[in-house]
Amino acid sequence: MAYPDDLLVAGEQIVMHKHPHWKMLVVPVVVLLVVVALGAFLAALVRAQPWAPWGWLAIAVVGLGLIGRFTLWPVLRWRTTHFVVTTRRVLIREGVLSRQGIDIPMSRINSVQFRHTIVERMLGCGTLVIESASDEPLEFDDVPGVERVHALLYQEVADES
Repeated sequence: MAYPDDLLVAGEQIVMHKHPHWKMLVVPVVVLLVVVALGAFLAALVRAQPWAPWGWLAIAVVGLGLIGRFTLWPVLRWRTTHFVVTTRRVLIREGVLSRQGIDIPMSRINSVQFRHTIVERMLGCGTLVIESASDEPLEFDDVPGVERVHALLYQEVADES
């Protein structure tokens, strides 16, 4: 999904647009599978009971609640989180119902660093650390292809100077 062009200033172009790494979705998918399996098991257990329709309704309500909270909500958060590098700034936007964001002009960036653990290296993600002129360093976790993003951002900062 492209980042909305109407949020860019005149002459600004998107260089890179990413969502957080897919590893954020592993736990929600596991929760979905466990809830469905447990719901099917419980539904089979109450099948022979005279109150089975009410039991199935209760299982469905609880299951849907768990899936909504622990699967649907994290997927929506992942989908609505954007890490965007343009020719003039770095934009981070996140939030489902209420949005928040950070814009860092390229001219204010002092240094760009990255780090990743052995597991993150295998998955191809990591943490990007951007140090700007006025604030403490900002850390962005679960950036996919963090080394490529680091190099790209360094190139954009160098081009800005």
